Amino acid sequence: MIAQFYYKGELKAGAEILLDEDTAKHVLQVLRMQVGERIQLTNGEGHAGICLITKAEKKKCSIVIEKVDFHKQRAILLHLGVAFTKNTSRNEWLLEKATELGVSSIIPLMTERTERDRMRYERWNSILISALLQSQQYYLPQLHQAMPLTAVLNKYNNIPQKLLGHCIESYERQPISKMLKPGLETLILIGPEGDFTKEEVNLCTTNGYSGISMGTQRLRTETAAIAACAYFSLVNV
Repeated sequence: MIAQFYYKGELKAGAEILLDEDTAKHVLQVLRMQVGERIQLTNGEGHAGICLITKAEKKKCSIVIEKVDFHKQRAILLHLGVAFTKNTSRNEWLLEKATELGVSSIIPLMTERTERDRMRYERWNSILISALLQSQQYYLPQLHQAMPLTAVLNKYNNIPQKLLGHCIESYERQPISKMLKPGLETLILIGPEGDFTKEEVNLCTTNGYSGISMGTQRLRTETAAIAACAYFSLVNV
């Protein structure tokens, strides 16, 4: 399988590109590739270019794009709104696995009990790129700026399927296997450690969200988010 790398920019047949230092180092020093060999570049927007290595120096690698293919995005999109925790490693694991499972966009939720109020966007975006390449995909998930819950409800009001993962037993919830219908663009909201408040659940319900559960176990925020992504991916194959 041809090695794939990320390139933020337009991919056009015949174009000559000088790879950034980190990519060049991986191509030349880790993979030990030489002039005349080929790599693939993707820009995370559906385009993939087959590229010929034309110059291979210690820290510099130039390529020429031979041809560019366009891959259609999956027809059914999943948007994941999640209240990130204080635990950096768990947040990064969530981002990596959600990307591998094909999520379209990730929305950091600001709720009453959200613990994380500072987002490491540059670091997180690099994790999304690595997961994109590892899973051999062509669309980079859109990582939004942190949004208050009310703003999310307004922005995504027209999404046809809106689900809310919470653990409040006094409110109606149904298993995700019963509530998530295939073939529909979907927004799933996952609350923080400590869960959504009753007021927040009421607000979401008023705005057309259906309560879901992921089983009888009480899951951590990132586990619940990935369980939801995995089920969505499975039923929309």
